[in-house]
Amino acid sequence: MTTMKTTSLNTLTYQRRDVDKGYTNQYLDVDLSDGTIAVGTVEEKIKKTFIGGKGFDLWLLWDAVKGENKWDDPQNAVCISSGPMGGTPAYPGSGKSIVTSISPLTGSVIDSNVGGYFGPYLKFSGFDALRITGKAQGDTVVVIDGIEEKIEILQIPGLPEDAYALSDVLTDHFSQGKKVGISVISAGPGAANTRIGCLNFSWYDNARKRVRYKQAGRGGIGTVFADKGIRAVVARWEQVSLKTNNPADLEALKTVARCHSREIVELDPKQNEMARLGTVHLVPIMNDFDLLPTHNFQYGSHSGASLIGREAFEKLFDPGYDGCWKGCTVACAHGVKDFVPYTGKYKGKKVFVDGPEYETIAGCGSNLGIFDPFTILEINFYCDAYGLDTISVGTGIAFVMECFERGLINTNHTGGMDLSFGNRVNALELVHQMAAGKGFGAIAGQGIRRMKGIFADQFGADPAMLQDIGMESKGLEFSEYMTKESLAQQGGYGLALKGPQHDEAWLIFLDMVHNFMPTFEQKAEALHWFPMFRTWFGLCGLCKLPWNDIVPEDNKDTLEPAKVMKHVNWYADYYTAVTGNPATPEDLITMSEAVYNFQRIFNLKMGYGTRDHDTLPYRAVGPVTVEEYESRKDRYDTELKEKYSIDITGRDTAWKVAALRKRREAQYETLKDAVYERRGWTADGIPTVATVKRLGIDFPEVMAVLAKNGVK
Repeated sequence: MTTMKTTSLNTLTYQRRDVDKGYTNQYLDVDLSDGTIAVGTVEEKIKKTFIGGKGFDLWLLWDAVKGENKWDDPQNAVCISSGPMGGTPAYPGSGKSIVTSISPLTGSVIDSNVGGYFGPYLKFSGFDALRITGKAQGDTVVVIDGIEEKIEILQIPGLPEDAYALSDVLTDHFSQGKKVGISVISAGPGAANTRIGCLNFSWYDNARKRVRYKQAGRGGIGTVFADKGIRAVVARWEQVSLKTNNPADLEALKTVARCHSREIVELDPKQNEMARLGTVHLVPIMNDFDLLPTHNFQYGSHSGASLIGREAFEKLFDPGYDGCWKGCTVACAHGVKDFVPYTGKYKGKKVFVDGPEYETIAGCGSNLGIFDPFTILEINFYCDAYGLDTISVGTGIAFVMECFERGLINTNHTGGMDLSFGNRVNALELVHQMAAGKGFGAIAGQGIRRMKGIFADQFGADPAMLQDIGMESKGLEFSEYMTKESLAQQGGYGLALKGPQHDEAWLIFLDMVHNFMPTFEQKAEALHWFPMFRTWFGLCGLCKLPWNDIVPEDNKDTLEPAKVMKHVNWYADYYTAVTGNPATPEDLITMSEAVYNFQRIFNLKMGYGTRDHDTLPYRAVGPVTVEEYESRKDRYDTELKEKYSIDITGRDTAWKVAALRKRREAQYETLKDAVYERRGWTADGIPTVATVKRLGIDFPEVMAVLAKNGVK
């Protein structure tokens, strides 16, 4: 056991409330400013309306902040919850936590879905959710001990700076010899020195005898955590079984869990091999369909993609079980053992890298013009250790590299660094600078939206070009999918509540490859159903991958293959078995609608959430440059001639770029109209009073926000 000096700032002993049908019906409130610890009640109406997970987070966050509050105000909260089905060991993908806060990047609500053991351990310790507000003096650790029924706020000086070393010593110190019973949330120096900080959620890999990590990456939640002066939150729990959630119908739960788990075990080796490869199998697929972001989303494929895809990482991944929750048969959380970095603090030392996943490979690989798996592994490792979101890091550096190559910035601005595409040494150096808050990294770590302002105002760069190629929306960097040729996916990114993250709607293949939704109305329907169903996973403590990454063998022959309705029915049965509330697939959508619309109004409360905020950089819509157009010349020429009946004879490429842009931007605005109408929103993108009342979220505070924005 690691010995460390701890000073108790406050302690609350409590009588643990056992879970009943997936809920404890109470939450934990910690105010770091005055060191108070309190237990609050989740009323039945709140439970019925907000379900759990992200819903509970939003409810607690709404109560904590006012519209004028900023991300670094003490009132801002970090809220963490699992959900009624979170912590089921037999059902695949049932170990998620959802973290919510006001984002340093967007200024509005951000949420992130993350694996690891913390969410279930928090619930089993007696709390459906945790809310942390205020600011501590520093070196603060919150410990939630469900075994000894004690909450402590501790001051522990001298803790390691990086997330890996920090989680190691805290797991050792608090485990009392049973490390698998500890889960740690931590950030890192990069979170403190940038706006793109992530949170690491740990679990102890008993087979490998090491602490492992998953990340709540998006929107700078780790930066909020670090700004609060908190170093870590520790949860301690013991044994978990199917009975720990005290489901309403244990036998029904066993049946549906057995069906889904057996199917995954049988079919995963024949389909995407998630248990062996994880999401790296996507790299060649995206490349083959011209969808792999390359050189800051300019292009969709590259001859070097095979060097960073499944063929490379199947040789590098450490074999063995890789579930980030107990018993998950998808088991996609792979890692690389005995990797040796060649830069930074860990230079020359053997380390274990958790990852990479597809997003990191595409963002920190192809999008930077880097086709070396070892450089990607090193960026992955240091981002996690520093507490940096690999998506924002990758997309942000890609923007920097294009600006450098176009002469919008130069070595006078970058501290002498050549930041051309493919410069892997300087890409790594920039990551280290971001984490330290030094040099050009101090600028890059502010995120693309703020970089655009700095490059224009201080460096004299063309603001129009910066706007076109800066891949952010609402202030959040794009996740790693090309959307130029899929109007539906443009909507999936531009209309997403928190910004361009694929967890709301991933429609590229359905739209671009299969042409399942040729009309605006069909796209709008997809942009209603898919975000609602995907939201539901975040309400219940679940991972989306078991839903549609492994599908029944006859799925293609069903009426709605994209929805994988056999699995949707299983999830309805799963929800019913745990909570005792009978649910149909349609009920799952309605649950999500209430929370989704509440979050849209929450954005409105914070000064966002209207049509003007659902914008995209043009690169997400179509080709910005002549070179981009030429890379898909046949496609674009055909579109102008056949879809828009334009005579392009004798026209140069620059003219065609402008002609296509005018029409594609108009298409996106038409899509907005169709989606807003389908969702029951005004033409300005605000939920109507009728929609709010239908969904039962017509709380006085909600109605006041609508009235303030002219909706009565």
